[in-house]
Amino acid sequence: MANEKILVVEDDISISRGLCHNLKYEGYEVRCASCGNAVMPIVSEFSPLLIVLDLMLPGMDGFAVLETLRSTGNDVHIIVLSARQSEADKVRALQLGADDYVTKPFGLREFLARVQAAMRRIRTRTIVEEAPITFDNIVIEPGLKRILKDGQPVRLTPRACELLIYFARHPGRIYSREALLDHAWPDDYEGTARTVDNFVVQIRSQIEADPSHPRYLMTVHGQGYRFDMP
Repeated sequence: MANEKILVVEDDISISRGLCHNLKYEGYEVRCASCGNAVMPIVSEFSPLLIVLDLMLPGMDGFAVLETLRSTGNDVHIIVLSARQSEADKVRALQLGADDYVTKPFGLREFLARVQAAMRRIRTRTIVEEAPITFDNIVIEPGLKRILKDGQPVRLTPRACELLIYFARHPGRIYSREALLDHAWPDDYEGTARTVDNFVVQIRSQIEADPSHPRYLMTVHGQGYRFDMP
């Protein structure tokens, strides 16, 4: 669940703390906000995959938050969590762009199941939407974390695969080993510069025709590595 970020927008402190605690326990990265006016700055900086949104908020209410998010083209998945139980409120929230609506009081297990279902849909959408990266006889499928060479799967460890995907997403840029450790892996991976070198060797052995004279994954002496695509 690394990098699966959730923003909880709830002004009831006890509910907010309970939700955040349980979502973190489930492995999600969680931020909390207690008013609607804080949502857009947090979304811009945090980029959550899912927002849990109360409707009755100080400042900008939940309906206004929904309208603002959707009017700016943000398609983040939104679960409304509200004490407002009327059909009119539910219809309005859904019409404004909410993906789900849960009424208070709610069961924690059901709520977490809804979050898990939402995340499954988000993962599937991400896999479908992220187009393969193709060059020469290599096909990189980022969403599936799969590399093909001449139509056959390339045998890479998961970490090496993630590093190759990161390089392929940013061709032509030079990255130091330290920068790769910070950005190439989706969690707090604790490696060393030597670890990066080992993964580079592994990648070259699988995708380069002559690993000792690489065509794609280049060493930039004194700086790090650069990935070149034809």
